[in-house]
Amino acid sequence: MARKYTIESTAPSGSGGSIDYRNELNEQQYAAVTSLLGPALVIAGAGSGKTRTLTYRVAYLLDNGIAPENILLLTFTNKAARQMLDRVEDLVPHETRSIWGGTFHSIGNRLLRRHAENVGLTSSFSIMDREDQKDLMAVSIAAAGVNTKEVRFPKPEVLANMFSLSENTGIELQEIIDARYPYFDNLHENISRVQRAYTERKIATNSADFDDLLILSVRLLQENPEIASIYQSQFQFVLVDEYQDTNWVQSQMIDMLAARHGNLMVVGDDAQSIYSWRGADFEHILEFSETYPKAKTFKIETNYRSVPEVLQLANHAIKPNTRQYKKTLRAHRPARDQLPALVALNDPSTQACFVAQRVLELRDEGIELEEMAVLYRAHFQAMELQMELTNRGIPFNITSGLRFFEQAHVKDVAAFMKLAVNRRDEVAFKRIARMLPGIGAVSADKLWSEWLSSPLAAKDKPEDTFSAHMEKFRVPTKAASSWQQLGYTLDELIEGDRLVAPEEMIKSIMGGVYDDYMRSKFPNYENRIQDLDQLRRYSVQFEDTAEFLSQLALLAGVDGGPSPGEPRKDQSEALTLSSVHQAKGLEWRAVFVIWLTEGMFPNGRVIEEDDEEESGLEEERRLFYVAVTRAKDELYLSYPYMWPNSRTGDIMQRPSRFLDEISSDLVEEWDVGSAGAGW
Repeated sequence: MARKYTIESTAPSGSGGSIDYRNELNEQQYAAVTSLLGPALVIAGAGSGKTRTLTYRVAYLLDNGIAPENILLLTFTNKAARQMLDRVEDLVPHETRSIWGGTFHSIGNRLLRRHAENVGLTSSFSIMDREDQKDLMAVSIAAAGVNTKEVRFPKPEVLANMFSLSENTGIELQEIIDARYPYFDNLHENISRVQRAYTERKIATNSADFDDLLILSVRLLQENPEIASIYQSQFQFVLVDEYQDTNWVQSQMIDMLAARHGNLMVVGDDAQSIYSWRGADFEHILEFSETYPKAKTFKIETNYRSVPEVLQLANHAIKPNTRQYKKTLRAHRPARDQLPALVALNDPSTQACFVAQRVLELRDEGIELEEMAVLYRAHFQAMELQMELTNRGIPFNITSGLRFFEQAHVKDVAAFMKLAVNRRDEVAFKRIARMLPGIGAVSADKLWSEWLSSPLAAKDKPEDTFSAHMEKFRVPTKAASSWQQLGYTLDELIEGDRLVAPEEMIKSIMGGVYDDYMRSKFPNYENRIQDLDQLRRYSVQFEDTAEFLSQLALLAGVDGGPSPGEPRKDQSEALTLSSVHQAKGLEWRAVFVIWLTEGMFPNGRVIEEDDEEESGLEEERRLFYVAVTRAKDELYLSYPYMWPNSRTGDIMQRPSRFLDEISSDLVEEWDVGSAGAGW
């Protein structure tokens, strides 16, 4: 047996530390920071100082003689790791550069660089970005012998999402396809062959994609006990941030690295677990005490962000969830004597007007635009608001992606409509043509020349249908079926010598060739369908398609010069529009949560699945909890109770069940009316 020998640390002991931990931390934070050896679960409520707790924990370990290289800090963003370690340097007179701190992927990369040959790579392996991954996936499709001419096969980006979800969750690929991509079920064998070819080519080209940094690191540790032993000995203390967001592979990495010493501290909030759709497993934090029976649990419930009125509502909102660690957020700040507002509006346009007007009023009252945010469940729910803000000249930044009318699928549908209105629109024609399999820039140019020389480009409608003329075109064999379907779709956009209404056009486009394209092209097909359905609903107020397209163009900012809603370089003096998912971790003085109706928030698919036992509705409720806890001072909860439809009549909207679950004495109902010609 080897003799044990310990090198004494020259770092100061706990009594010699420069930090008065008891004075600088509240009682709950102090208990977690100064906990002794063994596993620990820290449930840190929203706004309770989670980062502060982790930072002081690292400082406390250093103050008590733990060498920096014996500490591993795992985070979800490099920014979080840098902020914590920079703060540690400010707190203690210790060298911190040797601390292993960073994202799971950066730590995985560090391990692989040292031991790449054990997983079939060299230390100089390349990390592929999304474009590289897309290119290699295309090569792998060909290498797998898949004949994409026979059927529309998933695009490389869709395949990448499938493979990533399977690998990060440990769920079989077939199960992923059945659950998320049922329309590709008949292609399972081909998809599996591509996955194998893609994996082989990555090794052959000495390359790894982003997921491999985790997958291969875990494999390295599992298959090489002697290497695992090195790091298990080194990392005496392992700390994990946002533990509720870990997936299957990340959980394996954590458990393996902490296996020898068992000094694992995980920090998170089960009430903010909202990323199951990308592989995060809520069970990890719920079952931590089962995985580590000797674990101590600490709750940090003092909130430093929000006023008591907001926290009372938040506590009430999350209470119906059955699977959670019970906790009660307590406000450090004094009461404001202003309850959150519950605002029922007549329709989506009125909701947008209310938000825009109230934003301007709050700015006049001293709250800057950058201190306000509008949050929503899905991106398309901000469509009317973006229009209203643009019309009023209120600048806004969108953290949830492109503005609604600038998104690829919205522009695609608009291209079909533009071609129906103006059959000499070259840009629209070529955009549509390039959607079809086997048609690139060169083929699109040839087809455009043929289109111009046919009766189809004439000002007046040709005597025969679009499809009758288009079947004579010379198209690549791979595109023949789709080209014919495109002709039928264009036929449906015109009745006699008149264009059909915009709403009917969008229906035909969504039900025609474009649906196949979306399924194969976009990983988030279902979300994009929701966007287009919302576009269709918006279009019912227009009878004239040219007018509708003009409005879209103006709102997309293509009328020359930057629009009021364009992101500013300094990111200042602009209202924030964001999905709730992307607002997590952020805060504003005033927050508006819009579209709180059944089917919108909570999401309609969750309601249809009746998924309560599977935590579908519980995750939606956690998402609502995240939304309301972003507000520091003022909170506005709004919903439209009518959805106008000129063809079928107004549709009554039911308020979200999350509003029904809140006690009426926790909100102030606002009765919003219209003054004259305002709204």
